[in-house]
Amino acid sequence: MEYKVIPFVASIDSKKGNSTHVANQLEEIIKHHSNQGWNYIRLESVSTFVQPNAGCFGIGAKPGYTTSRQMIVFNKQP
Repeated sequence: MEYKVIPFVASIDSKKGNSTHVANQLEEIIKHHSNQGWNYIRLESVSTFVQPNAGCFGIGAKPGYTTSRQMIVFNKQP
């Protein structure tokens, strides 16, 4: 069995957009990959630690932080 994982970052206009727009974006991605033979499994949240940046001689240093990314998981039968 093959697996495919792609990032999902919803784009929404804060003045006109709503959760329906986000759902439509996800639906379009699922339809696109389904037409290529991939089966949608789930939307997965992946936490990632971004390493701190020491800056040049300590100037402009930035601390590390944890962020979360959404990943869409598909599979395909051989």
